[in-house]
Amino acid sequence: MALFASLTLGLTPFYPEPHIVGKIRWVLGGAIGMKPMDYFDLILHGIPWLALIYYSYIFIIDKIKQDEYSRHSKRR
Repeated sequence: MALFASLTLGLTPFYPEPHIVGKIRWVLGGAIGMKPMDYFDLILHGIPWLALIYYSYIFIIDKIKQDEYSRHSKRR
């Protein structure tokens, strides 16, 4: 779900560039002229990406722990 949300809600509107990309460029350029609504928009379009990063991290850590457990249990 996080991947689907990132690719749809996190990138809309797609043309001329993804909205989140424009907001990040604006912030990296000094955020001159940004209003509270622009920051809210950045957060709104960024949440799916943060969720994707978080769940990917949890998935990877879980896989590492499972591999560690299986290697440890084979030694016995």
